[in-house]
Amino acid sequence: MSFQQGLSGLNAASKQLEVIGNNVSNANTVGFKQSRAEFADVFANSLTGGGATQIGIGTKLSNVAQQFTQGNITSTNNSLDIAINGGGFFRMSNNGAITYSRNGQFQMDKFGYIVDASNKRLTGYAADASGTLSTGAPAELNINTSDLQPSATAAVTGLINLDSRNTPLSAALFNPADPTTYHNSTAITAFDSLGNAHTLQSFFVKTAPGAWSVFTTADGTLTTTMPTPTATMTFTGTGTSPTVTSAVTGPAPASLPLVSFPVTTGATTPVPMTLDYSGSTQFGSNFSVNSLTQDGFTSGRLAGFNTGADGTIVGRYTNGQSKTLGQLVLANFTNPNGLQSLGGNAWSESATSGPALVGTPNTGSLGVLQASSVEDSNVDLTAELVNMITAQRVYQANAQTIKTQDQVLQTLVNLR
Repeated sequence: MSFQQGLSGLNAASKQLEVIGNNVSNANTVGFKQSRAEFADVFANSLTGGGATQIGIGTKLSNVAQQFTQGNITSTNNSLDIAINGGGFFRMSNNGAITYSRNGQFQMDKFGYIVDASNKRLTGYAADASGTLSTGAPAELNINTSDLQPSATAAVTGLINLDSRNTPLSAALFNPADPTTYHNSTAITAFDSLGNAHTLQSFFVKTAPGAWSVFTTADGTLTTTMPTPTATMTFTGTGTSPTVTSAVTGPAPASLPLVSFPVTTGATTPVPMTLDYSGSTQFGSNFSVNSLTQDGFTSGRLAGFNTGADGTIVGRYTNGQSKTLGQLVLANFTNPNGLQSLGGNAWSESATSGPALVGTPNTGSLGVLQASSVEDSNVDLTAELVNMITAQRVYQANAQTIKTQDQVLQTLVNLR
C-alpha cells in the first residue's frame, strides 16, 4: 500500500511543480492570473463504511484554481493601453465569438477597430456623428478617424466692462476707420458653414451717461446701415444688467441683437449670429474684456484620443474640439474561478462561472479604467520560488517512502 501512497505523493508534487512553473514562466505576462494547486486525500471504499483505524491511500489533485487578485498597474507610452483597477474583464469579439481578458495591450487596426495582439476586437457602445452613445447591445468598437465637420457660429457672447468716465461722442459720426469716433473695440473670429474664418469686430460708443451704441463689422464691412447701430445698451446707476435694444432681433431671447452678413466663400449666406453683451458692466475703471467666446469652429482632423475612467473614448481634433467616439464596457461573473481558460490571456464563460454581467466601468462590481497603463501579472515571484522549494522537498519525501517500502520488501524476500 505504501507504494501507491508514495506514487500519488510524487504525482501530486509533480503537478504542483507544473503549476508553479507555469506561474513563474508568466511572471511578466500582462493580465496573467496565477494558479494554485489544490489537493485532497484519498480513502479506499469500504463495504461497512469508514472506520476509526482507516488509513488513506494517498492524495490527488482536486483543482487548479486561478487567483483573480489585482496586479500592479504600470504606466506606458501607448495611449491605447488600458488597465482595469478593480473587478471585471474586457469583452472581446472574434468574428462574433465572445471571450474575456484582463490584458489591456490594445492597438488600432487598419479598419479603425481597437484590437489585441490576437486581432480580437474590443467591444462597447458606439457613438454617432454627434457623439451620442448607443447604449443598447455592445458592439465592436470602431474609431471614426474622418475629419470633424465645421460648425457655423450661431452666437457670440462677451463679458466686458465699459468705462463710465468716458466723454460721450456722437453715434452719427461713427467711422470704424477713425479711432476718435469710438471709445473701445473687441474682435473675435467667427466661422461660416464651410468653416471659413471671418473677423467680427464690435465698436462701443458712449452717447450719453449710461448709454452706449454698439456697431459691428464683418471682415471690415459694417453689418448695419449708418447711422443705425447693431444695438444700444442702457445702464442704471448700479452699472450692471444693461437694457439692450436691438436694431435687428434674432431668435430667442429676442433682446439679443442679430448680426447678419453676406459671404462669398460658397457657404450658406448670409451668416446670422446673435451678439450677447447683456452680462457686461459699466464701472468707473478702464475698459476690459473679461470673456469673449463664440460657438463655431472650422474642420479638424483627429489628433488623438483618451479613455476616461468610465470607459468613454474622447477624440481630440486639430481645431481644438473634442467629441465622444465610443465607450468600452466590462463584464464580470458571479464565479470568476469558473471561467474556462483558453490561453492567449483569454477566458470564456461556462456553466460554472454563470452568465456575463455587462456594464460600464465604475458601476456595480466593475472597476475603473486607467489609460496609458497595463496591469502586470499578479504572480509573486518570491513566494513561488519558496513554494518550489517546498514542492521539491515533498517530492523527495515521497520518493523516500517508496525507497523505505522497497527495503522492507527486500528484507521479507531475504527471510529464510
